[in-house]
Amino acid sequence: MTREFPALGLILLFPLIGVVFNVFVGRRAGRSVVNVIAPAVIFIAFAISVAGFGLLLTMPRGAALTLTLWPWIEAGSFHVDIALRFDALTAVMTLVVTGVGAFIHLYSDGYMAHDEDYARFFAYMNLFAFSMLTLVLADNLLLMFVGWEGVGLCSYLLIAFWYDNREFAYNGRKAFIVNRVGDAGFILGILTLVWSLGAHGVWTLTFTGMAAHRAALQPVATLAGLLLFLGATGKSAQIPLYVWLPDAMVGPTPVSALIHAATMVTAGVYMIARLNFLYVLSPQAMTVVAVVGAVTSFFAATIAIVQPDIKRVLAYSTISQIGYMMLGVGVGAFAAGIFHLMTHAFFKSLLFLCAGSVIHALGGEQDMNRMGGLRRQMPLTWLTMLIAGLAISGIPPFAGFFSKDLILAHAYSSGKIGLWVIGIITVGLTALYMFRLLFMTFHGASRVEPSMLHHVHESPPVMTVPLLVLALLSMIGGWIGLPDGILWGDAFQRFLAPITPTATPGPGANVAGPGLSPPIVSAIAFALAVIGIAIAWIFYLRNPGLPARLAESLRGFYQLLLRKYYIDELYNTLIGRPLFWLSQFVLFRGIDAGIIDGIVDGAGLSVEGSGEGLRRIETGNVQHYALVYLLGVLAIAAYYIYRVVH
Repeated sequence: MTREFPALGLILLFPLIGVVFNVFVGRRAGRSVVNVIAPAVIFIAFAISVAGFGLLLTMPRGAALTLTLWPWIEAGSFHVDIALRFDALTAVMTLVVTGVGAFIHLYSDGYMAHDEDYARFFAYMNLFAFSMLTLVLADNLLLMFVGWEGVGLCSYLLIAFWYDNREFAYNGRKAFIVNRVGDAGFILGILTLVWSLGAHGVWTLTFTGMAAHRAALQPVATLAGLLLFLGATGKSAQIPLYVWLPDAMVGPTPVSALIHAATMVTAGVYMIARLNFLYVLSPQAMTVVAVVGAVTSFFAATIAIVQPDIKRVLAYSTISQIGYMMLGVGVGAFAAGIFHLMTHAFFKSLLFLCAGSVIHALGGEQDMNRMGGLRRQMPLTWLTMLIAGLAISGIPPFAGFFSKDLILAHAYSSGKIGLWVIGIITVGLTALYMFRLLFMTFHGASRVEPSMLHHVHESPPVMTVPLLVLALLSMIGGWIGLPDGILWGDAFQRFLAPITPTATPGPGANVAGPGLSPPIVSAIAFALAVIGIAIAWIFYLRNPGLPARLAESLRGFYQLLLRKYYIDELYNTLIGRPLFWLSQFVLFRGIDAGIIDGIVDGAGLSVEGSGEGLRRIETGNVQHYALVYLLGVLAIAAYYIYRVVH
């Protein structure tokens, strides 16, 4: 059942109004007006999304609100509209993007209070929200790709926002280029689907249309699924295209919160959940998704446990948590993956905004070795960050416990025991690096520069109010997915079931493996989280000199983790430098300058040389012309005399 809902267009229109206002009027209107308009347009979009969600709840399960704005592409039988669709999956994503995004915008009013380019910053932020909303509201794959490219552009603009810093500008370009690699796969995936559908006489890229003709997708399901997943590894920062995300931390902290929590990095997970009808046709593609997700989650967590930069710890944490989501959708638990996406938006945005509050108080300092003891000066930031830390660590009854536990339960019940083991080990690593961050930042002796210490203070209300709201969501946001038989049970999965049905046996099903019951599976993950917290307490509070001694005794391994397994250096050696050499010496100097320019320049030099020769003959001197004329006459006469004689 579908119902037209004209207000859907307003969800996109209001952020776009914010973009136009900030670009053309913002500087003249002044900071105070921009600080109202930029968050207000996102809050209005959130209010409309809530209204749409309320209307959707009154309709039968599986229903959707739709709006066709205008025709877009007409090519023979192939037809694509600019059309929007608001179903259960879209509702969750739209509420996350607008709700969490609105509070990040509000927080930005305080964080960017002293930046001269505030209007440009909010123009980019509004455009980011608009692009992500286009991606999630699109009713077809081509319009999704427009939003997909839009968030990629906005990430470049915001990461390199302080472009006068060469490092920041470079990191922005790095994010843009790495994502172009993934997007090439995404485009090829779309073309593969068009080719397969067209071969069966089906000319549609709407999600409902493709789902209705899934038999036409069967021959290319693995190829298309893997190509589209390559795009997801770029946007969602998974192996092998994750390398841009840690360097994205050079942008303003609200940008990090928006990228990591409400927009870009969740796009890949959403895309796979939206195309679940394609991925269930290919167990091979789903296995690749699950394996890459599990390995990425563990890999990134091991790096996070030694990073000194507070934002880089959170960046690798995001890579790891997105890996959990990929594990969920890869084992067929699409709703569980989206559930963790939602709860992650709450506590990860809170973590970044708390980190921003600390950085703001310390005048831009991000090294945790120069922090410590901030709990006394910033009690509200400490409390809210503690809540977020408990949530991401999977401690009940905080939000992350329910969503992470559900993914691990599905991984176990699907029979992929190896991936489940990787997942529960990562739970312990997550608790370790998260409480390492908390203890190094807020507890123990102060390592803050003495000249800065007396300036440290709690952030203003415009920054702390979003912290409180997100802390509340991090506490109770997971209760919508309670285990079956407790209160309302797993209402979240029931809500999404018509759009994202589970493609694996439910928790507790009979599968190969040790045969653990769901409570035991959950208890193991909880125990590892507690062990991780205990290790962090011993290392960073009980015996704060122990980490340095351990790092010294394991210097090689410590350096391996600190330098992020040297992956950036490896990419530079194997890919960056060869491509630079190829472009500089072969393509530029050899082909461009040597052959193409050689031909063009050679033609020009030939004309110039012949002109120079003619110039020496055409002197304009009558005597020279007379002499040449005489010599010509004599030559002709000599020729005829020679003929007569002989």
